Formats: sequence, structure tokens, C-alpha cells
Amino acid sequence: MRRLRKCAYNYVGPGQLLHDVLAIKGRPSLSEVPSFAGSSVPGLFEICHSGDLVSHVWDEWIAPQTILELVRNTAPFLPAFPIESAPLPELGEGPLGFLRILAAAPSVLERGANPEEELLNYFAVCIAAHHATVATFVPTDVDTKIRGLIWRKVRARDLLRSLIDLTLKMCAWSLDGISTRATTLGDWGPVSGHNGEWLSVITAGLGRALKLGDDEYAEKAATAVDAELRRETDSFAFAFKKNGLELDTLRLAASLTHNLGDVDQAISFWTMETMTNSCRARFHRLAHENNRPYNGTFQTAALLYKEAMSAEGHRHYPLRHVKALRRSADLLLPLGPFLDDWGGVIGSHPSLNSLERAEVLDEMIRGCRKIAGQQGYYRAVAGFQSKARSAFDTAVGLLPNASRKELKDSAFQKQIAVQQGSFESMMKKKVIGLRFKLKI
Repeated sequence: MRRLRKCAYNYVGPGQLLHDVLAIKGRPSLSEVPSFAGSSVPGLFEICHSGDLVSHVWDEWIAPQTILELVRNTAPFLPAFPIESAPLPELGEGPLGFLRILAAAPSVLERGANPEEELLNYFAVCIAAHHATVATFVPTDVDTKIRGLIWRKVRARDLLRSLIDLTLKMCAWSLDGISTRATTLGDWGPVSGHNGEWLSVITAGLGRALKLGDDEYAEKAATAVDAELRRETDSFAFAFKKNGLELDTLRLAASLTHNLGDVDQAISFWTMETMTNSCRARFHRLAHENNRPYNGTFQTAALLYKEAMSAEGHRHYPLRHVKALRRSADLLLPLGPFLDDWGGVIGSHPSLNSLERAEVLDEMIRGCRKIAGQQGYYRAVAGFQSKARSAFDTAVGLLPNASRKELKDSAFQKQIAVQQGSFESMMKKKVIGLRFKLKI
């Protein structure tokens, strides 16, 4: 049996990465994919102005064609969508607006536009790509663009309003098939890290509206931010007080705390004169010392997150190298540390072969060693072992010697010997203990 062998990773360009993924899936080459056809042809995204010079609003950032390639690399499971001829901002309407934008983007950008239209189209591509990939193993790296840098280029009121209106459409985009990290309770709808991404973008728009003196759209953006924050606090407060929802409470605590961090990052891009606006006092550092807004609910969530969940993180760098994990939405990670069931999926999913399961197991073992205090990877290993024992044993036999030795270590074995029910009971007690402490 061939054993998994560790080797140095070769870093290649996004085009090659995309080619590799398409090859794995048995799909045609990049130039043959309809929504990306011709992307290697010089001049596809060029707008000629004077002489032979070509310039774009994104020249200092990642090019849109690269963003689209990266989306297909990290989320090849996204469904195909008909290419529509409407302007990209109009395509953002509805729960599948992000897919409509991604499908139409190459043809729209190919036609060229004036600088303001080009900036709006680039913004549309960025937020659609980010929404599609932020819960995958390798999100597109456009955070700083949509939280600040693009907004800084906005000078005209009409353009500002177009960006804010498109951002408001983003709030309605679906999470189906792109995230397994949402917590849905009652009528409040799903709460996840996607809400934090949206909050960061609309908060950036709020800051720009304040800078440009557009009081109407500043109020429109501020109202949207406030409504979302209230929705999240109401969902958390309900779960925190109700027996039986302790694990949902923990998941919500993680999502809310991360989301507030996204808001803070967006506010960090505001100009100095807007930093004194009352909106900053309403929305800044709500997971820290700013406990007056929202009845201090965010402080409770942040305290619970710090005590029970902070070591888990959400970026999962150890698993980013495993290309096989990108094949199916079924393999997307849920919120840690509750990864027992996901470990079982790794052991049974038909898209993975034994060597690939061994690669995932190897990275999880390494993650246990590298990330101090985390429990999620231990739970994933435990779930793999308990729910798919035969596949687990085969994967162990394919591991590098160092990882097999690590797995056999008594301390490691003690961690994965804890049953899923016992682990989750222990986590529930953290919520119950905080309720008692706060006299809830």
C-alpha cells in the first residue's frame, strides 16, 4: 500500500491552480469553460484611454479575472448559472445574486466601461466572490478592498449610492451550498460569519457616506447595520436563556464575536473626520469596552467565546493545502469545535479515496499539535475513528511515520477517547455556568 509522503508545496499561479482543480473534476480546460472562455486572451479586461496606455481602477489590486479563477479553484462545486446581459448591480438581486454576477462578469467586463462603472463592476465581482468562498477552505483575498480600499475611490454621490444599494442586495444572498456554519433559530433566520462580512461592507459604505456628506444614505446604511446587530443579539439572547440550546448558544457566540471584529475592521478604514461621528459610538468595539449599545449582549457573547471557543479560530490554515477537500460542498467545515460529524463525513464521502483521507487526517493531526488549546481537530479525528473505523484504520496505515507516532501518543489518545456526547455535555456546562454567574 502506498503511504502518504510529505513534501514541500509548490506554489503556482491561480491559473495553474484552476487548471489542476478542473483536471481533478474531469472538466474541460479553462479556455473551454463558457463562463471563463477567452480569459487568457490579452485585452479581455482592458479599457483603452489614450495612446497605447491601458488602465483600470483595479490596477493596484488583484485583477477580476484572477478573482474569478480563484473562485473556481476553491469552490468548483458552485452550480453553473445562465449568463445574463443585465448590468452586474442589477444581477445582484435575489438569493442567487452572487452566482448571477459571477456568471455574467467576464462578458460584462469584456465590453469595457467608464471608470465609475468599472469600479462598480469590480466591487460587484469582489463581493460576489467573497460571499461564494468565505466559508470555504481558501477564501478569496478581497477583504480590505470591500471593507475600505474600493470605497476610498468613491467620490460621486451617485456611485456611492449604487455601491450601497448593491451591498443591501448582498444581505439577501443565500448560504445554501456555500456554508455549513449558520445557526438558525426561530424567526431570526441564519446567523453566521457571512453576516459579519456583510456588516463590514455596509459599515464601510456608512463611513464613506458620512465622509461625502450624504446624510440620506448614511442613515440608510446605519439603519441596516443596526437592524442586523439587533437581529443577532435577539437570536443570541433567546438561545442563551433557553435550556437545550447551549450548543447553539456557543455557535452564536463565536459568530457574533467574529462579526463584530469585521465591523471594527471596516471602521478602521474611516477617515479621521468620520471617527468622531455618533455612529462610531454605536457600532465600534461592541465586543470590548463599548457595552452601552444593545444592552451589553455582545459582551456576554464575547465572554462566552473567550472562555470556550477562542482557541478554535475559523481560518483552518492546516487544511488549506488539501485540494481534495474543495471538491464538494459536503466537505465544508462547520463551526468548531463541533467537528465529530464532519470527521465521519471525511471517512465516508465518495469523492475521497484512501490516500486523500490520509492526507486530511495527517493535516488534522498536525493542526492538533500546532494550534494550542483547540479541540476541533481532536473531535474531527475522534469522529473519523468512531463513525468510519475501517476507512480510519486504512488512513492511519498511509500516514507519515511522524503523524502515526503522534496519533499513538497517550495524550492524543486521551483526547480522542472522549465520546461525542461527553464532549458536548462538557461544552454545554460552560453555558450553564455563565448563566448561573450572570443570574440568568
